[in-house]
Amino acid sequence: MKTSLLNLALVWYSLSVHTAFAHTEKFPTALTIREHSDRFEEKEESHNTHEAHDPEDLEVFNPTDEWQTLKPNQAVPPGSHVRLNMQTGLREAKRGEEEGLKYWTDGQRHEINKQSTFRAQQLKEALKKYKGDNPSKKEAGQADTSTSSQFRSVDELKRDMEALEFLMETDAEIMHKLLSKFNSTSNTVDQRVTALLDLEYLVHQVDNAKNLVSMGGLKLVTDALNNTDVRIQESAAFVLGSAVSSNPTVQIEALEGGALQKLLTLLATPHPVSVKKKALFALACLLRHFPFAQSHFVELGGMQVLGDLFKEQGVDCLRVRIITMLYDMIIEKELVFKTDIEAVPNSTQQQYAKYSLHPMLVEQGWCNLVPELLNSTDHDQREKAVRTLLAMRPHCQTQYQQNPSLTNSLISLQKEYQTLALTEETQGEKDGYFNEILSLLDSLVVKIH
Repeated sequence: MKTSLLNLALVWYSLSVHTAFAHTEKFPTALTIREHSDRFEEKEESHNTHEAHDPEDLEVFNPTDEWQTLKPNQAVPPGSHVRLNMQTGLREAKRGEEEGLKYWTDGQRHEINKQSTFRAQQLKEALKKYKGDNPSKKEAGQADTSTSSQFRSVDELKRDMEALEFLMETDAEIMHKLLSKFNSTSNTVDQRVTALLDLEYLVHQVDNAKNLVSMGGLKLVTDALNNTDVRIQESAAFVLGSAVSSNPTVQIEALEGGALQKLLTLLATPHPVSVKKKALFALACLLRHFPFAQSHFVELGGMQVLGDLFKEQGVDCLRVRIITMLYDMIIEKELVFKTDIEAVPNSTQQQYAKYSLHPMLVEQGWCNLVPELLNSTDHDQREKAVRTLLAMRPHCQTQYQQNPSLTNSLISLQKEYQTLALTEETQGEKDGYFNEILSLLDSLVVKIH
């Protein structure tokens, strides 16, 4: 009995000494932040007595493979699974497969997920270390520096190009050289034609077309329509059409420069089909959305010129362009008067009201000319012919009804396109191209009769 008491006393004494030693052992040096200062100081904290409890310290939940109830404000190690028990309304957690929380101190990683508590000071220090020593940011900064060093400024590139006798030219400078090349009588026709074609590529851009006017190039191109060489005439008409396309400023300059009269002259006099093809292109671009020019076109006998050209032999490709231009002019004017007055200025409507195409369509025989294209085997020509016939119908109704060949052609085409449309539908195209043409034909037949 005495021996047992003696052993028990020795064990109790050993535990007491070990506990006292544990409480007197110093912790390693830690970083602390002085309030209202950005400087960090090293301070050795003495823990000769028990630490005062910090309310921000978090007790760490020790997860297992089973779901356990979490206490209020209890910290959960990263990677743990957390759920809300719908029956009790309490949060529960269990062990996950992910790693525990890790942080950086002194350039090394230390695990702290095995601690029983997370001290607030430890968390703050870990956050400072993370913000102050982020390797990804350093790598990003180095990458930016290395990337910027790979490129040079525009001034440096210009100096290098000048040293290599390689000059950077603007579009305006290039256009000026092309105009000089075209206007030079010492150059061959091929060289002048090449200059015009290069110029046509540039004047598609709105600002370049305006620069063409300011350089005096538009006048040179317009005057070239009267050149004796058909290749220069063709190329000049090509440049003119591209320059005035969707460019009201250049359209006005071209009209005032006499381009309309010169284009009509090309179309009314003997010239190759290639020249007249480009002249029609330029004329259509000049008249589009330009009622003042359309009015002058009618006054100058433009409808008569187009009618005579349409009747010529061997000009099927020109016929399609002619009726397309007529269709655009008719529909354009109708849309202007159907649109809300607030969307279209009154002055624009007044300009469109100064001329009328419909009486001329009847007088000059267009009601019987357009149906001739229905005899073509080309689907595109047929489509454009039917659309134009529909646009002219309010003023050509009588002529349509008195034209038996038109009725026969429409009935024959209906049967043909019914078969083609059915074939499209069997192939899964319910709204195909042939079905669209068939709808136009059906509409025209119904309106005529």
